[in-house]
Amino acid sequence: MTVPGSAPTPPDPFAPARLGPLTLRNRVIKSATFEGVTPEGLVTDELIAYHRRPAAGGVGMTTVAYCAVSPEGRTERHQIWMRPEAVPGLRRLTDAVHREGAAVSAQIGHAGPVADARSNRLPALAPGRFLSPLGMRMTRAATAEDIARVIRAHAAAARIAVESGFDAVEMHFGHNYLASSFLSRRLNHRDDAYGGSLANRAEVALGIARAVRDEVGDTIAVTAKLNMDDGVPGGFWLDESLQVARRLQEEGTVDALELTAGSSLLNPMYLFRGEAPLSEFAAVFPRPMRLGIRLAGRRFLHAYPYEEAFLLPSARQFRAALSLPLILLGGITRRATVERAMAEGFEYVAMARALLREPDLVNRMAEDRDVRSLCIHCNKCMPTIYTGTHCPLVGPLAGPPAPPLTGDGGRPRPHAS
Repeated sequence: MTVPGSAPTPPDPFAPARLGPLTLRNRVIKSATFEGVTPEGLVTDELIAYHRRPAAGGVGMTTVAYCAVSPEGRTERHQIWMRPEAVPGLRRLTDAVHREGAAVSAQIGHAGPVADARSNRLPALAPGRFLSPLGMRMTRAATAEDIARVIRAHAAAARIAVESGFDAVEMHFGHNYLASSFLSRRLNHRDDAYGGSLANRAEVALGIARAVRDEVGDTIAVTAKLNMDDGVPGGFWLDESLQVARRLQEEGTVDALELTAGSSLLNPMYLFRGEAPLSEFAAVFPRPMRLGIRLAGRRFLHAYPYEEAFLLPSARQFRAALSLPLILLGGITRRATVERAMAEGFEYVAMARALLREPDLVNRMAEDRDVRSLCIHCNKCMPTIYTGTHCPLVGPLAGPPAPPLTGDGGRPRPHAS
């Protein structure tokens, strides 16, 4: 009950909550984290087990990452891309998660310049032509026809998600994937309808959101993962991100925004914070590359101090400016932090690394106010994307087998889903 003149009582984070047309059993979402267990680009038993664990452990919804909308939109060729052949496996996955009592979302997107062109054997699309540090290939400037095709592909991917039993889709507008790269002044130097002003640079993201909403209506929930800032000089920043968020709110194309940061292309650790595991990354590459990673890797993997709820200071500006439901991401490891997010007006929280170490953390938090994650933010889980993503301090938890690591560009690249 709210006393007149007093602040409203924050919602119980462990009680059911609405997300668009969907009712979640609680307000904790397992955020998208690349799983590294789809060597044929299709669902595997290991992928199903990966998502059953946090579902059984109490999350309201788990997010499958990363479901590309087209072959060249994968970050590397072992990833799932949304097509009819993928539906039977995706249906097995959604059924398994539902049996555990959780909802399940598909993160759909196009990697753009974050795609490894060597691995995909297809050019990486971008706002313009430049050398991608991930695939060490020149990107191809997307034409207006490419952009229209990619927008249609997002709508088709959302339809595949509905047919596969997903409860929600999350559109990827972060980390300098395609839509995010168009938002960035640093990467987008176009002088056509998709460059220059923010209104033009935002049209790829806004067009995708319109197409997806038109395709699915209120059949499932629609969310977007939006960069608050890229963490690179000259990149997308808070003032422009707020304007894009307002447009998404005004157009009614999303049921919630998950607020993120960083560039998989130029500065991935800006999202993760904590230690940068250079030695562990070097160890998974062939011997000739190891020395280069040890010597030059710090230019790409910068280390940032870890703080609980490290994205909250930026996210507060979005909460103050928007009525749209918001999902707080970044350093959520304690029940007190979850409750703090609710008290500050965030409708949901998203967790990732902490659930790799303790898939049952949400259930334990709901039962005991003093429980906190055992995650030490060492980020040594990041290099395990090459062998099935897991916390190396506890092992692979039923051990997903490694996808083949070939010498012809077949390795996944470090990126933030």
